[in-house]
Amino acid sequence: MDSEPDLQVGWVDHELADEFPDLALWTVRVQARSGRSPEPVRERLGQLSSRITGGHVIHMRQDPVPWAYRVFWRQIGLDPDSTRTPVEQIALDRLQWGGLRSRNLLDDAITIATFETGVPVVALDADLVGDQLGLRLTGADELLGGSGRPLSARQIVVADEDRCLAVLSGEVAEERGVTPSTTNMAIGAIQVKGVPRISVEEALWTVTETLSVGG
Repeated sequence: MDSEPDLQVGWVDHELADEFPDLALWTVRVQARSGRSPEPVRERLGQLSSRITGGHVIHMRQDPVPWAYRVFWRQIGLDPDSTRTPVEQIALDRLQWGGLRSRNLLDDAITIATFETGVPVVALDADLVGDQLGLRLTGADELLGGSGRPLSARQIVVADEDRCLAVLSGEVAEERGVTPSTTNMAIGAIQVKGVPRISVEEALWTVTETLSVGG
């Protein structure tokens, strides 16, 4: 891409903002398609894979950004040793599989961005979600995307004006996610206390830049 993406900061509902004043959702909307990753992206994925060892995973947890998400996970009632933060899940998947598997251009872009920065990233079909994205707590008996799996009450979710769209682990409502026919994407990154804005910007820039490699 010739210029940096135009980042927007999403809304955070009042209760969440009061409890976690540093919590934020940053988004960028891009015209892009997924599909099979081109060779340069698969090569970069392979280079990342070679950097991940058991010792690296242990030390990575102590790095400032991954540590900030571990702390936040505990604050919201999640055990990061069982419900992994996205960056730790990537590292553990690599150890389990013996490498980072190329899935598709978008998923590979998110893997690269999350591992390089430690910042969780989600992607949605921009034509299937509202204009204003933000963070809120779920109510009773809510379903992911409005018709997906049940969500526990008072769970933090990415949402638009009408429905919850994704959870913090990265799971996206199936009917709102990116598909082979998607041409416009909304990419979001979660910021918590202890994570500098530059890390969030780098995560979103990395995703959009990687998508541009696919044309």
